[in-house]
Formats: sequence, structure tokens, C-alpha cells
Amino acid sequence: MCLLLMAGNAFAQTTPSLPAQLAQQQLDAYNKRDINAFLQPYADTVAVYMFPNKLLYKGKETMRQEYTGMFAQTPDLHCTLVNRIVQGNTVIDQESVVFKKGVPPLAAIAIYTISGDKIVAVHFIAAE
Repeated sequence: MCLLLMAGNAFAQTTPSLPAQLAQQQLDAYNKRDINAFLQPYADTVAVYMFPNKLLYKGKETMRQEYTGMFAQTPDLHCTLVNRIVQGNTVIDQESVVFKKGVPPLAAIAIYTISGDKIVAVHFIAAE
């Protein structure tokens, strides 16, 4: 009975939550390689980690530098969303990322933590 009620509640939600909207907004901009639109959902103090807690960098301006270069150097760049889980202020995206046509995609997981109306942290898990 509990499972049935939970499924009913899941179907009742027709509009994506704000955390899901923010994750989708940055994904859409990533695929367009639009750096300004990509950065918009992120907090100025965003922290980016390799899971579980290895800090890669902090701050939106550093993120701008990282992604501007990647967008310019990878014309085939495309991320396909395989699965998305939203729980409260956390979004977990399972992704398949193509960096170059003809090369197998990278399987990755991105975990977004949202506070207020911005993404404040990202934790990446990449297949070895």
C-alpha cells in the first residue's frame, strides 16, 4: 500500500522541482556550449569535487575558466542524461558524455547540491 501511495504521489507532480530545473538548465547550456547560460544556475561560491571530497576548484569565475576552455576545445561535446534522481535539494544525474565523435562516451554521475535558488556544490563520479 505504501509503495502504491508513493507511486501515486510521484505521478501527481507535473512540474519539475527547482533543483531539477537548475540541473536541467545547466545541462541544456552545457550542450549548447553557452558559458553564460551554463553558469547562471551556479552560486558565486560553487565548490566542485571529485567524489567523495577531493576539491577540484571553488568559485564561479574558476568554473568559467575551466568550462570556457573545454567548450572551445571540444566541438563534439555532448552530455546525454541517462537517469535523474531528485531528493529534496539534491539532484543526481547519471550521464553519458561524448567528448569526441568516434570515441566511446564517458559514463559519469554528477551530484548537485542546491541551496536557495543556486547550485552550491557539484560532486563528480567518473567511470575509470
